[in-house]
Amino acid sequence: MDTFSLLLDGLLVAAQPGNLGFALLGVLLGTAVGVLPGLGPALTVALLLPVSLSFGATGSMIMFAGIYYGGMYGGAISSILLNTPGETASIMTALEGNKMAKDGRGGKALGAAAIGSFFGGTCATIGLAIIAPLMVKVALAFGPAEYFALMVLSFLTVSAAFGGSLMRGLTALFIGLSIGLVGIDRLTGQARLSFGVPELRDNISIATVAVGLFAIGETLYIASQSSTMNEKMQAVKGSVWLTLGELKRCLKPFLRGTGLGFMFGPLPTGGAEIPTFLSYSAERRTAKGIAREEFDSGKGAIEGVAGPEAANNASAAGTLIPLLTLGLPTSATAAVMLAGFQQYGLQPGPLLFTSNSELVWGLIASLFIANLMLVVINLPFVGVWVRLLTIPKPWLYAGIMTFAALGIIGAQGTPFSLILLLVFGLVGFVMRRFDYPLAPVLVGAILGPLAEEQLRRGLMINQGDFSFLVTSWIALTIYAIAVAAVAGPLLWSRFSKRGIEASKALHEH
Repeated sequence: MDTFSLLLDGLLVAAQPGNLGFALLGVLLGTAVGVLPGLGPALTVALLLPVSLSFGATGSMIMFAGIYYGGMYGGAISSILLNTPGETASIMTALEGNKMAKDGRGGKALGAAAIGSFFGGTCATIGLAIIAPLMVKVALAFGPAEYFALMVLSFLTVSAAFGGSLMRGLTALFIGLSIGLVGIDRLTGQARLSFGVPELRDNISIATVAVGLFAIGETLYIASQSSTMNEKMQAVKGSVWLTLGELKRCLKPFLRGTGLGFMFGPLPTGGAEIPTFLSYSAERRTAKGIAREEFDSGKGAIEGVAGPEAANNASAAGTLIPLLTLGLPTSATAAVMLAGFQQYGLQPGPLLFTSNSELVWGLIASLFIANLMLVVINLPFVGVWVRLLTIPKPWLYAGIMTFAALGIIGAQGTPFSLILLLVFGLVGFVMRRFDYPLAPVLVGAILGPLAEEQLRRGLMINQGDFSFLVTSWIALTIYAIAVAAVAGPLLWSRFSKRGIEASKALHEH
């Protein structure tokens, strides 16, 4: 009942005209960047970090969450009509959605995607409201040892989840930790890694790091890629409104997709790719009757759109559970949202629920409103979003670069901040060029100083004895989870290869 009353209070906050405006702006921007292939919510949130300083913490986070949800749905539009996923989470949607569009059922595919996104996002937000307070009660018992273990868990899992290899993820993390060390040491007052540059003594702004890596670096990388479209744009044919029979066919995929997305969202798997893949596989494996015929004939089955779309929006809500309760980002967008909290001097975690209850519950309640806005806006006006695909790419990239530079100079107010922006933009471009993940850099820069603070606090309390790190059963459990998260996939791949080699040898004999 306490959770219900807090959620009602949050609805009163989210329903304020200003916050409704931020939610609407968020879903509009999120859908727009989701439609445009290559761009995504992480880039957009990073781009808006400097500008959002004048919006206030609650309004900014509501807008960022709306961008996250909108990006999940927007990627479905280009996936279905162009067979080019705007977001990696929409790759599975393209498999059946584009076939439906070619078969003259593009409207039905878009309708299933919109309703699936609404269903998955709404159900998962309810789960978020129920589970978050329970996790906060556990986290309130944390001391320096537990918090440091939590940071180690975040470092290792984020490094392992993003990028092509653990070593590349750890290299990116090391870059981020180095950035976090720049500036004045809070304990000793000594300058670290400032190289005699006065501007670096005040620490490097996380907004500059995020905008440089994600907005400048990512845009340079996308612009450097070939933009040749092999697929022809499919016209939106048929009604976007689903019949009762079609809704009945989608109900089980909605439920299965929501469950998978919400289950995998809090896990550090790097995004919604895994739950959407599992959802699509489940629908294809369990298909019967008309659905089986449509899967096999290549006409496109509506279940293959409904399940993955419910999964990706449910995953977005699930990602907010560890972010809000523990301060742990499990996706690139969550990492940039963490930077958004920090620019307001807020640290997500159990104390945020007590010290800034209005913000947290207003944010959670706004997710319900954002989901409703997505359905109302996207179903009738899908043709408007399709026109975004005709924007000349040079105009788009130039606009992003200009907006990023203006945002940073407006927030920081020094020419040196533009130099840093360019440096981090080039670093981001080089890292993306050689397939190094960007999210661990941001996580290291944000959580590195916090991990150092908890370690030093624990050493001061325990008179320099490092054994305090391994005397807590909660900390030991967190370390075990961290080791399992890193070693598990490596052992699985090794055993899988051995199994394949053994079966080949058996067949040869």
